[in-house]
Amino acid sequence: MADWKSICALDEIPRQGSRVVTHAQGDIAVFRTADDEIFAVRDRCPHKGGPLSQGIVAGKVVTCPMHSWKIDLATGEAVAPDQGCARTIESRVEAGRVLLAL
Repeated sequence: MADWKSICALDEIPRQGSRVVTHAQGDIAVFRTADDEIFAVRDRCPHKGGPLSQGIVAGKVVTCPMHSWKIDLATGEAVAPDQGCARTIESRVEAGRVLLAL
């Protein structure tokens, strides 16, 4: 069973932006889409480890700032023709707070 942790208020993450959460198993990038959906992925591109949290969000995809790989925020999968996967973390919004299953 997941241990849900409150991270921040939804409004603390800019639309089409992110916030980094430090975790013992590695930093987590928490993204907010223009439609206020929340996604959490390990803050490390599967290509060469670039910081996904510094990428540009468009729809439900983030573009890595290092080599422009596009990562699907819902699945963590690289968008074709690239191949690879960033680990996703289950997330939700409850009463205006962002929670992660850690």
